[in-house]
Amino acid sequence: MKNIAVIYGGYSSEYQISMQSGKYVASIIDKDKFNVFEILMLQEKWTCENHDGEIDKSDFSIVTKDKKIKIDKALILIHGTPGENGILQAYLEMQNIPYVGSDVLASSLTFNKFYCNTYLRNYQTLIAKSVIIRQGDEINTNKIIEKLSLPIFVKPNAGGSSFGISKVKKEEELLKAINHAFTESDEVIIEEFIKGREITCGLAKIDGKIQTFPLCEIISKNEFFDYQAKYNSDLNQEIVPAPISETLSDECKQISVEIYKNLNCSGIVRIDYILSNNKFYFLEVNTIPGMTAESLVPKMIKHAKINITDLYTKLLK
Repeated sequence: MKNIAVIYGGYSSEYQISMQSGKYVASIIDKDKFNVFEILMLQEKWTCENHDGEIDKSDFSIVTKDKKIKIDKALILIHGTPGENGILQAYLEMQNIPYVGSDVLASSLTFNKFYCNTYLRNYQTLIAKSVIIRQGDEINTNKIIEKLSLPIFVKPNAGGSSFGISKVKKEEELLKAINHAFTESDEVIIEEFIKGREITCGLAKIDGKIQTFPLCEIISKNEFFDYQAKYNSDLNQEIVPAPISETLSDECKQISVEIYKNLNCSGIVRIDYILSNNKFYFLEVNTIPGMTAESLVPKMIKHAKINITDLYTKLLK
C-alpha cells in the first residue's frame, strides 16, 4: 500500500485549526488502501504523531529503529505558511514527492490577496477596489478613504486565516487597524466595503473534471465573518445550500470553475464572494480550506451526498 503523509500544524496563528483539519482528514482516509502517517509540522520540530520515528528533512522520510519509511504522496492541511503559500509544495517537489492540491505558483499567487486580485481582474472578475500598504510606506489615511470611502476592510495581504482583519468605520480607527494587520503580514490590503450576502463555493478536480459542491451562505452575528465567528457556531449561521435562485447558484458555480481554471488550482478549493445586487464580487481563494468535521467544505460534501472517504481516495489516486 502507498504511504500517505497527512501534514498539519504550520507556522501561522491558525495552526490549531490546521491540526483539527489534519486529524479529521487522516481519520476518514481508507486504511484498507493507504498507510497514513500524521506529520505535525511546527517551527521548532516536525514529528510523526501516530508512529514511532523521526522525520528526516533531507528526504521527508520517517526513520525508525530498524527501517526508513518512504512517503509516496502528501496531503497538505496547513492553513497559512508554509502550507498554503507554496513553500511546502516547493519542498515536496524538490523531494520528488507528489502531493494533492494546488502547485507552487497557484498557492503563492492565491495567498497574496493583492496580487491575486490584480491577476484575476485581467479575466474581468468583479473585485472590490483596494489599496496595498507595505512596511515602511508613508500612510495617508485621508487619501485611502478618499479612494475607497468608509467603511473599509483592513486585512493582512498574505495570510491564510481570519486573524488581523478589521472593519473600519472612522478615519481615526484606520492606523490602529493597519498596525493590527501588520502583526500577521508584512503587507496590508485595504478594501472598499461592498454590502451584500457572503456566499462561498467549494469545488475540486476529480478524475480530471472540476466538480462544484452545493453553495453555502454565511451569516455572521459579529460585524463580519471574523476568526471568532468562523469557529463559534453560536456566532454564525451556515446555510447549505445557499438560499438563492438556481440561476444565481449556477452563475456562482460557473464563475468559480473559471477562477479555478485561470489560477490553475488543483485539489479541494473554496472560493468566497459577496453577492450584491445579483452580482458576485470575488473575495478570496482558499487553496487549503478548513477540513474539520464542522468546516464549510465537508458540510457541502455531505449535503451533496458524496462519500468523503471515496472522494479522498480519488484525490490520492
